[in-house]
Amino acid sequence: MFGKKKRRADEERYDEYAADAYTDRYEDDYVEDPPTDENPIVTGEFPARAFGAESAEPEQSGPYDYDDVADRLAELVDQRLDLGSVILPVPPGGQLQVEMSPDGTPQAVHLATEYGRITVVAYAAPKSAGQWRTVAADLAESLRAGGGRVAVENGPWGRELFAVTNDADLRFIGVDGYRWMVRLVAAGPSGAADEGTPLVAAARAILRETIVRRGTDPLPVRDPLPVVLPQELAEQLAAAHQQQVLAAQQQFEAQQRAAQTGAMPVVPRLPEGPRQGTDGSAMQQLGLNN
Repeated sequence: MFGKKKRRADEERYDEYAADAYTDRYEDDYVEDPPTDENPIVTGEFPARAFGAESAEPEQSGPYDYDDVADRLAELVDQRLDLGSVILPVPPGGQLQVEMSPDGTPQAVHLATEYGRITVVAYAAPKSAGQWRTVAADLAESLRAGGGRVAVENGPWGRELFAVTNDADLRFIGVDGYRWMVRLVAAGPSGAADEGTPLVAAARAILRETIVRRGTDPLPVRDPLPVVLPQELAEQLAAAHQQQVLAAQQQFEAQQRAAQTGAMPVVPRLPEGPRQGTDGSAMQQLGLNN
């Protein structure tokens, strides 16, 4: 822009990390907690905008620092989703999934495609590169502790982690920038995160065109950079969250009255938008206008 499962027989693929030695380990890890009713995910359809469109300029490989491309970003605004700390290309036909905190603020944003889910998060980092290496080591250790099999593979930006867990196959791709590190996670069913699959191809295409807006605020190393939703989406999410809170309050009050009178409670119907998905998270469809 700017410029079914075939498992390898060789199980040593999952032991490659044991040969690497790492220092400066951190106690925290970066495996996202699964969403719950307290941390719901709200989804919305992407508009059918261009993704990976051809450019007259030679192909270059991002992710890019915002300061380096800000003067050229305006001409591509219709092909990007601005989330504050990261600006992402928009794949057509996908869904935007926003993971909400208990107070209704956005916690993480995922891109759901037909092949699997892609999550891009930017973190504060030192001026010198090298954070992804230590993060990858911690990730591998954490995944193995949870029973996953982990292998190190080489990708366009160098080190990638491939993991097989009980819930999904995962591929972690990290890139160090100036005072930031961006990490992409591609998650899908068995085989989806293998080298050469459509999910991995889509993940790398998104990362090549991702822009990181670090900002000037001092932040502790490894703190995630804040997510800021577009106004239209933020308003829809706020309304959906308020509707869900109100419905839950009405249901609780009806149950309290029934307990006092002994009558069968008339439980108000919850909004049809939020529903329990297979992962137990609340879901709501939110259309995004072109």
